Amino acid sequence: MTGRHEPDESRDSRPDLWGAAAEMPPPTRQDGNRRRPHDGPVSFDFLGFTFRARSMSGKHGRFTGYGPAISGFAMAKLSQEVRDWKLHRHVNLTEAEIAQWINPIVRGWMNSYGKFRRSALYPLLARINYYLIKWMRRKYKRFSALKAAMKAWSQAVASRPGYFAHWRWVTSPWQ
Repeated sequence: MTGRHEPDESRDSRPDLWGAAAEMPPPTRQDGNRRRPHDGPVSFDFLGFTFRARSMSGKHGRFTGYGPAISGFAMAKLSQEVRDWKLHRHVNLTEAEIAQWINPIVRGWMNSYGKFRRSALYPLLARINYYLIKWMRRKYKRFSALKAAMKAWSQAVASRPGYFAHWRWVTSPWQ
């Protein structure tokens, strides 16, 4: 009979089990809030919005919430539609005709995709401004130089802030 603190010979006959246990690191406390690779996706797309962890502000300050914004796929689709307009090639149209053409479309995008996290739409709206400046530089030869075009652009935006629907949010062609 062996005592409580004395090694047991039967345990020594299985050195492979004791050797494996001796090499294992001690158990550590794991933080339950940390994400692990098997925890699932960090974001998902639904109805043109991407839901993921984002910084938000509430009654008690800033916090990290799980909020929506326009998805990358929807943004690419809208960007392709803006490119397909080829605004800069329509020099036969007046400024009023272009505004009448694109304002309902852009206003719809702003109302639907801009409902949550409107800043995600800013690059798209700035791209529209970029194409409008290209249109202006091609239509009016006196604005072919970028400096003259930017001066005229600033005056147009300041004098008519709501002429194009997206000018309520973005007035610069660079984002």
